[in-house]
Amino acid sequence: MTAPLRDPVLINDWHPVAIAAELAPGQQTATLLLDTHVLVWRSQDGRLHAWEDRCPHRGMKLSMGTLQSDGVTCPYHGWIFGEDGQCKHIPAMPELTPERMTGRVTTYAVQERYGLVWVCLGTPAQDVLPFPEFDDERLRKVWCGPYEVGASGPRLVENFLDMSHFAWVHTDILGEKTRPEIPDYEVQSFDDPVYGSGVRAVQCQAWQPQSNKLSDSGSMVEYTYRVVRPLTAILTKVPVVMAGFHEAISLHLQPMTETRTRAWIILAMTNFESSDAELRQFQDTIFLQDQPIVENQIPLRLPLVPGMEMSIPVDRMSLAYRRYLKQLGLRYGVVTEGD
Repeated sequence: MTAPLRDPVLINDWHPVAIAAELAPGQQTATLLLDTHVLVWRSQDGRLHAWEDRCPHRGMKLSMGTLQSDGVTCPYHGWIFGEDGQCKHIPAMPELTPERMTGRVTTYAVQERYGLVWVCLGTPAQDVLPFPEFDDERLRKVWCGPYEVGASGPRLVENFLDMSHFAWVHTDILGEKTRPEIPDYEVQSFDDPVYGSGVRAVQCQAWQPQSNKLSDSGSMVEYTYRVVRPLTAILTKVPVVMAGFHEAISLHLQPMTETRTRAWIILAMTNFESSDAELRQFQDTIFLQDQPIVENQIPLRLPLVPGMEMSIPVDRMSLAYRRYLKQLGLRYGVVTEGD
């Protein structure tokens, strides 16, 4: 069996694993991140903890055990681990004092940001990505997903950045087959104290018969896309009804394995009329139209090898994203030279 690829780019980055509001004090959730089983739990005082979901004694998943106010009890032999991951009681050897116990669970960095729980399996190289639209109190926030997809994270990001599929995959919602043209747009590298650094596409336009939940007529819609982390993309647009505001749809990916990904979407919108359920239903419709597309691309990992896939000028943001990943040295979820 081939060992999971340990990619330092992603190991040392932050990844979303849960909606923070759904993890109340005294609750836990088990998940998979970069081929690693992870247990995330919140103590009774509200503090978050992220551990490897594995007892160091005999490898039992600790998520099957009992969550206590200040630790976790393994269901196999009853070992109790404190909040710092250190074993503090072994029922079979009650005479052992904590200072004589060497058993310790691997712990990870964890924090809340943008209503999500973020985990880093390594040493964080930087903070959680910047998302200034989320902090704008004039914009309404709605969380969508998660959506579990049988494809690599980079494939999902590239699909999110692609406008030329609107007419074919999202027909009569985000595009029309009679108007598939995508006008020329500009791609830039950027480094900004508010928006972070990465690559972005500006002056992106597409004809849309239903550009949002409230739309009842078609129009050209102008977007800006930006990528500030390998597995995050943010789409913004200037709504007509609120000059000076930028709505945003942000895609945040949890790489479970190289070809299995969980997607989280945050809406920062000017639409205060629709219910949360209506906005989620609209987003569900769009995402579930994309899902069979990305799950049937060959290969499921995104090619970073020149010439492996044909590109045309309208793909320039996709190509910029691929160059960005190559410059970072990403290996996980992509096809590189020599693979």
